[in-house]
Amino acid sequence: MGIELMITWRATPTAKDPKRAQAPSIVIRRPRRSGVFRHRACEGVGGVFLDRHDAGLRLAERMRGITDPANAVVLGLPRGGVPVAFEVAQALGAPLDVIVVRKLGVPYQPELGFGAVGEGGVIVINRNVVRLAALTEAEMTRVEERERAELGRRARRFRGERLPLELRDRTVIVVDDGVATGGTARAACQVARARGASHVILAVPVGAPETIRSLREDADEVVCLETPDYFHAIGVWYRDFFPTTDQEVVELLRRAAPADEESTAGSP
Repeated sequence: MGIELMITWRATPTAKDPKRAQAPSIVIRRPRRSGVFRHRACEGVGGVFLDRHDAGLRLAERMRGITDPANAVVLGLPRGGVPVAFEVAQALGAPLDVIVVRKLGVPYQPELGFGAVGEGGVIVINRNVVRLAALTEAEMTRVEERERAELGRRARRFRGERLPLELRDRTVIVVDDGVATGGTARAACQVARARGASHVILAVPVGAPETIRSLREDADEVVCLETPDYFHAIGVWYRDFFPTTDQEVVELLRRAAPADEESTAGSP
């Protein structure tokens, strides 16, 4: 059974450039795991979202009715994905956590990932990249050890003494402020599944169209509000895209934590 693809075109008479005169509205349905991809083309120019919190509120509206909040966990990709995830979690009444992942880069070409590591000893390896890059076990081990050390440092910085939320048999909603190449989002979805998630949803306000389509291999559902043909960069679609600080991430996690958990955080 294949993928069902439906594309409709809407005229935009005011557009001066004929190449911009039409905008596609795309729905992709994948039979496996009943995954549904919901996204539409962006109309107009940059500044679609006021800031990350505004993007989160809009994304939360789209998420209503898509999943059962009772079994859902919302995971924000730090740092910029956490303000977006906070609003989604608040709207759904679902717990919020960060998902800290580190890409494993090929030593002589670090931007090319051969896998990713996550908390709890999770590791995801792309054997095709390993084979094509002719990586040895020793090279892979050195990269993994370095990235695990950084992963642990970041997790402690953001979460403090709190334990990661349990993902086994839960619906996990992975949230970022947008996707360009999709490498981090893809790794996060893979790590969430490796940690036992029964259903993985990737939810972002904006993304490059080809990337959004390609992420179907890693998430059961992809929810993206805007997929502009002229994507350029994530920040173009925000009026305020100032970097999210570590302290902002810590504060949002603190605000989202249940009262009893917050009062015992840091206790032996």
